[in-house]
Amino acid sequence: MSQNEDKVAGPRVTRGALLKSGVAVGLASVSGCTEIVRRVVPPPVPASVPASDANPRLLRLLNRAGFGPRPGDLEAAREMGPDGWLEEQLEPRNVDEGWEVSLRLGSLDTLDLDAQDARDFEMSNYPEVGQGQAAVELQQAALIRAVYSRRQLHEAMVHFWSDHFNISQRKSDCTWLKTVDDRLLRPHVLGKFRDLVAASAKSPAMLYYLDNAKNRKRDPDTGSGPNENYARELLELHTLGVHGGYSLKDIQEVARCLTGWSYHDGLHWQAGRFNFEADRHEAGSKRVLGKLIPAGGLDEGEEVLDIVCNHPSTARYVAWKLVRRFVSDRGSPALERRLAAVFTRTGGDLRAVTGELFRSEEFGDPRNRKLKRPFDFVAGALRATAANTDCRSSLRWLEDLGQLPFKWPMPDGYPERAAPWLSGLLPRWNFALSLVQGEIAGATVPLQELERGLRWDSSSPHARAAATARLLIGVAHPDLTSSLALGPCIRPNGLREALCLTLASPQFQGR
Repeated sequence: MSQNEDKVAGPRVTRGALLKSGVAVGLASVSGCTEIVRRVVPPPVPASVPASDANPRLLRLLNRAGFGPRPGDLEAAREMGPDGWLEEQLEPRNVDEGWEVSLRLGSLDTLDLDAQDARDFEMSNYPEVGQGQAAVELQQAALIRAVYSRRQLHEAMVHFWSDHFNISQRKSDCTWLKTVDDRLLRPHVLGKFRDLVAASAKSPAMLYYLDNAKNRKRDPDTGSGPNENYARELLELHTLGVHGGYSLKDIQEVARCLTGWSYHDGLHWQAGRFNFEADRHEAGSKRVLGKLIPAGGLDEGEEVLDIVCNHPSTARYVAWKLVRRFVSDRGSPALERRLAAVFTRTGGDLRAVTGELFRSEEFGDPRNRKLKRPFDFVAGALRATAANTDCRSSLRWLEDLGQLPFKWPMPDGYPERAAPWLSGLLPRWNFALSLVQGEIAGATVPLQELERGLRWDSSSPHARAAATARLLIGVAHPDLTSSLALGPCIRPNGLREALCLTLASPQFQGR
């Protein structure tokens, strides 16, 4: 089944209707086993909704260091407190992943295939690049993990670093090689930055995507020299940053050091694995960023990675990107300096840097608002409503919203800032409506259970409104609860509309 077949049409929300409801005001200011899964996995819903608002810092952690709380998450996190929750999440191996994830991932046939098997499967069944089963199931797995994994911080960092080392499934062999790349990156996102960069540099998907698999010594007959594509992006996007102090000569020298870095292709028994081809390597010493690299074959590339990962510009650039993703579009120079210092002092320990980021005062500052990107919005909506889903049909919505995983064509990854996403707010509202009205195939919201948890039958309109807001957002924001209390919460059958309007509200769209 193609992803285009999964979307179910239904009534749409108009901008005017939401504006009249009052909840959209201010939004632009926020800068095969599917049936088994549906039958076996019960929707987790609370027995009741908390009577008081959530701790703001804790709520921000769940929304930025993860994809938002599911019903019951805030109560559990309250017992640990913000610091306790963060410490637990920084050690994902100690967090039980939960059968909700493994059961859903178990229905994806291509997720654990090696590159050769995935390639054979795709080429035999899916002629269109980027639309095969391996490509779609990896997208589906990314959303499943975001929605159901208890290792929320780990998944948020996988999402961040997948953008940082972006690879588009749209480029031919990346259709299936990205599945292998995902397995290579995931273990290192809270480890050492040097290990993460090495995993990316040796990933067959990256070698293919940025053409280093074609990087070879100069041909004396044709005069063609080393391919510089990967070398340029390694310095500009992966390590030092565009203002990191490197020169064109440095790019050329890095490319020379990385000649021969390739992977086994075709019918080789190790197809899809890193391979150093010594006969394609350019001999002789090189000089990168002022440092002499003696002739040494494969070791030359390893020394390049040592140099760039330990460069001061890399510490500053990684800090700059982390702050803009998780704290503020405007950045925070003071926080960036502290993160860079931790990066340098620990030798690029991403667990230490990530911990410093989320413990910072700047992270907790309520003035530092962020607009949820489409992926975060969809995952958060599915989590907040306790949706029971295989996530397949939601991929079509992510495509319409502009953030289908692993489909950004350029090597810089999906935009971090709010501005590029502001034009896509109306489709978000339509997603919310389709979700709560049961119009997304393979996704159900447990309305009866939510009604009981919200005490819809026995409480006042204002109490219903406050409970709905706390369920989905964690806070009974006065403007939102007033709008809900005067609208859908008056009616006995108004829960669907209340859920939809809350998901469409600026309080839910922001984080």
